[in-house]
Amino acid sequence: MSNIRFHAVETASNREVSTATPPAAKTSEYFGCKVFNRKAMAQYLSKETFRAITSAIDSGEPVSLALAAHIAPSMRMWAMANGATHYTHWFHPLTDGTAEKHDAFVELDGKGGMIEEFSGKILAQQEPDASSFPSGGLRSTFEARGYSAWDPSSPAFIMGDTLCIPTIFVSYTGEALDHKAPLLKSISAVSKAAVGVCKYFNSDVSRVNSSLGWEQEYFLIDEELFNARPDLVLTGRTLMGHESAKNQQLEDHYFAAIPRRVVAFMQELEYEAWRLGIPAKTRHNEVAPNQFEVAPIFEECNLAVDHNLLMMALMRDVARRHKFRVLLHEKPFKGVNGSGKHCNWSLGTDTGINLFSPGKNTMENLRFITFIVNTLVALYRNNSLLKASIASATNAHRLGANEAPPAIISSFLGKQVSDILDAFEKSSVDDAIKVDSKKQVKLGVGQIPEILIDNTDRNRTSPFAFTGNRFEFRAVGSSANCAPAMTALNAAVAYQLSEFKQEVDKLISGGASKKEALYTVLKKYIKESKPIRFDGNGYSEEWKKEAAKRGLDCETSVPLIYDAYTSPQSLKVFATGNVHTKKELETRNEVKWEMYTKKIQIEARVLGDLAHNHIIPVAIRYQSSLLDNVAKLKNVFSDAKFKVLAKEQIRLIEAINEHITAVTETVDKMVDCRKAANKLSDERKKAIAYHDTVLPNFDTIRYHIDKLELLVDNEMWPLPKYRELLFVR
Repeated sequence: MSNIRFHAVETASNREVSTATPPAAKTSEYFGCKVFNRKAMAQYLSKETFRAITSAIDSGEPVSLALAAHIAPSMRMWAMANGATHYTHWFHPLTDGTAEKHDAFVELDGKGGMIEEFSGKILAQQEPDASSFPSGGLRSTFEARGYSAWDPSSPAFIMGDTLCIPTIFVSYTGEALDHKAPLLKSISAVSKAAVGVCKYFNSDVSRVNSSLGWEQEYFLIDEELFNARPDLVLTGRTLMGHESAKNQQLEDHYFAAIPRRVVAFMQELEYEAWRLGIPAKTRHNEVAPNQFEVAPIFEECNLAVDHNLLMMALMRDVARRHKFRVLLHEKPFKGVNGSGKHCNWSLGTDTGINLFSPGKNTMENLRFITFIVNTLVALYRNNSLLKASIASATNAHRLGANEAPPAIISSFLGKQVSDILDAFEKSSVDDAIKVDSKKQVKLGVGQIPEILIDNTDRNRTSPFAFTGNRFEFRAVGSSANCAPAMTALNAAVAYQLSEFKQEVDKLISGGASKKEALYTVLKKYIKESKPIRFDGNGYSEEWKKEAAKRGLDCETSVPLIYDAYTSPQSLKVFATGNVHTKKELETRNEVKWEMYTKKIQIEARVLGDLAHNHIIPVAIRYQSSLLDNVAKLKNVFSDAKFKVLAKEQIRLIEAINEHITAVTETVDKMVDCRKAANKLSDERKKAIAYHDTVLPNFDTIRYHIDKLELLVDNEMWPLPKYRELLFVR
């Protein structure tokens, strides 16, 4: 599609920026036009090949090399018809981003020329160099071989002039070097376990799909201001900066009218997303100034993860065309809301049933309770693992702050669902189970119609909340790949459902009826999982104390949180469906500790550089001008008059000197701590040292620099301030 139109608008700074007008065509007419989806496959593949590949995708069966050989030429023809000249295997290494190596659709023809070619073997797998990707010691740097293998369940797409083929990435010895392979295994594991439980209620169920709807929060910053902040350029967040007199305290940005420049950015972003088959639906202002959100329609979990990574790449690209930079860091600005990526997760059958939706009779409602309760038990028994799945150096700045869930995993159910579980715990097999659906409420306001009230409220302080027919995992960070969190969640629920089925079947084999067995086990689970249920204020200090009493994981040190991945319980969970081997988990923790260390190390270096080379010289220069003024006053006025006139200047000079001294001494201390930590060879110990000895200096340095920002002449201050950064112009 080439009918998108660009024009320029004048900004407050009198600069021209690129803006997009939506194409004249309906969205439905070009949606997915850059995707080798079923519509494109039906057009380019033979009927037999089309049936074979769609059957393999739907059933989860592997695609043979023979079938790939039939598909590859047609995929190339489609791609070239849409402007592609290259192809790449697109995968998710352990960097949390994506990776790609481009090759052209060309081979020598033996006659001095070239021919376009793309074989089934190349489609099915490639061998990118694995030596420089994080592996946690799984591969030595001289062992370069790794393999990417085609994932047909996520359709190929075109970015620019390149056909991108979603793939998994594994080592020469078969271990996963990416996030997609374990995710696919966890999806398969939860399907198998959930089908087994569904058979108690409906024998027709043969497949259960996990779905995901992500809500991506982000900040937009003017490009010129971004480039003037080395901390934003190098770390994605501001390491210093006094809060603006006005930030979000008036709550006037949330859901307010979207600024014109931002609307233009959003329009082009949606256009690019729709062409790539990303079902973007919602856009709005978030709570903090310059903070926004985009959210799609729910999709199958694996495809949704791919689409989120694609969307983040699109956001960065489109933002630059509009003279913006997009910030995906979880806490780019102190004193205002950070950004998360709420992951709405659910389970649905191939017969069209949402397993987290109540039904019309007792058995359907018993099924609803069964899956709700098993999810709660999985959350309770694995709350340390679920927290580890979303922990990172960047997300640590957000979790526990007043606008984000606490670093304690709990679940909000709402009064009605909580009452249902409490009543069920005391019920008998003969009691009917009733779950009220949405109810109508008359507002009694003129022409306003009746509204439908959901059977549960929302709790924004809960990291894992039930929100009607799904659970919302709110603790995932905005910059994160959703896959690790979804992998841990799917694996935990799969393991729990398998445990549940074993207990129920054991009771049935002992003579209990199916319903009696279900009731017995569910009642036990409801009682066991009560500590994970919390509907109150997760921000309060009282909850932290209460959570500790309940036995929930209250650890806040990210390096220590990662230990949960290799606990005996986690090893059992990931063994279900062979989601992760023990070796993979151990090496992934090595990667996580190393990544944590490097991010704190980079921030420490940037902070030290800014302090020594930007802030202190300017503060001294301003202090010198004050001293010069004081000296001139002393030469002109009598001692008595001088003491009166110079009092405030002297106080200011002393205050500046106090803060300069504190910054210098703390930076030197931080550098010494960093040097000591760098001598440690054990990645876990090094990460702990960075957390315990290097990181605590950040707040002290920032405090004194922010005080200097208020004291030093505004025209001399070397960095754009929050009042400039936080408001779109």
